[in-house]
Amino acid sequence: MEGAQMEDFRIEDCENDNNTHEDSQMEESEQNNKHMEVAPAVISVHPTRNSVAVAVGSDLRVFNLLEDCAVILVDEAGGASHNDSIRGIKYGANGKLFVSAGDDKLVKVWSTESWRCIATVCSEKRVSAVAISNDGLHVCFADKFGVVWVVDLPGVDETQAPLNKKAVPLLAHYCSIITSLEFSPDGHFIVSADRDFKIRVTVFPKKPLDGAHEVQSFCLGHTEFVSCLAFICTPDSPQGSLVSGGGDSTVRMWDIISGSLLDTCAVGAKVVSIIGENFVPTSLGSSISGGLLWMVTGASKLRGSDVSSLSRVKVISGFEKSSPDASEQEPAVLVDSEIPGGAKLLEKLQGSISVDEKVFLAAADAVKTAMCNLLIKKQYSDEKREFRKRTRNDRKSKQ
Repeated sequence: MEGAQMEDFRIEDCENDNNTHEDSQMEESEQNNKHMEVAPAVISVHPTRNSVAVAVGSDLRVFNLLEDCAVILVDEAGGASHNDSIRGIKYGANGKLFVSAGDDKLVKVWSTESWRCIATVCSEKRVSAVAISNDGLHVCFADKFGVVWVVDLPGVDETQAPLNKKAVPLLAHYCSIITSLEFSPDGHFIVSADRDFKIRVTVFPKKPLDGAHEVQSFCLGHTEFVSCLAFICTPDSPQGSLVSGGGDSTVRMWDIISGSLLDTCAVGAKVVSIIGENFVPTSLGSSISGGLLWMVTGASKLRGSDVSSLSRVKVISGFEKSSPDASEQEPAVLVDSEIPGGAKLLEKLQGSISVDEKVFLAAADAVKTAMCNLLIKKQYSDEKREFRKRTRNDRKSKQ
């Protein structure tokens, strides 16, 4: 009997050793995937085009168009502004605030007058999208588990030491990565999109810290992930119409009150070609003035390349508002010398004035792979799911 028990113990120990070995292999694979995860470049433009910001990896770059100079960020925390890839950057509606966030689980709020970090928020999980309320009193951010968090900013004084603010949950998409957050032009609604094809329109409450419990509508129709959101306003429609883009290669226009689909346009119906470059935009930005569409392509943590990160900025003109009688101006890509800020801007936002074409050819596949890895839902085996549950490091710590 004792011999049988000893044999059982040996078998159990052997199984434990095997599990430990498998966990070690899976952990090593997870770490390798994390280190090899390419982060697409993102861009944001000041509402009145005072400045332009680009994030590549953990590097946040800002150029002041009014003073024609690079911006020096002031962060009293010391060191780099972020310690890992930045996934979201955005200006507030009035342009006074700017927010950045990403894989280091830090959300940083900046004053655009001094470009000083005035508040820092710690997230429990990696951040995928950010937004600032129209009145500048609240910052919202989404994490990779589909929860949207909100933090209040009243009382934030630029002359005081940076505040460490605590966020509270506002709403959730329940385990679906949120890809974009936008406030409606009147500030009454917050719109969130996810990689499970959904767009949710939620009433932004008067007391956001108590949560948002009233759903206005769902805009359903995309057949693949929704990658971006924007509002288009006209004199006839100051409330604006919601526009979304997705992995199904369509751009769709919505009535957010009813959630009804107003129009659908297949991407590629009107293409602006960029001659001589393999340009795959990873992010778009525009302002309410100027009639320019800003684009960036690029990524960090590039494998098989001589550079660890790169970015390339391009600008398309031809979006100015004109009278009904005026002839339609075709969109056109500006040459580098015509871009506002010129060579100084490109040197700051790209890291160099020009980028070798061969580098783009080598990086194009990495950029496409990065977007797919971010937005296409992964399928895990049962063993890997159990491993991820055992090793996840984003559980709430006990108080």
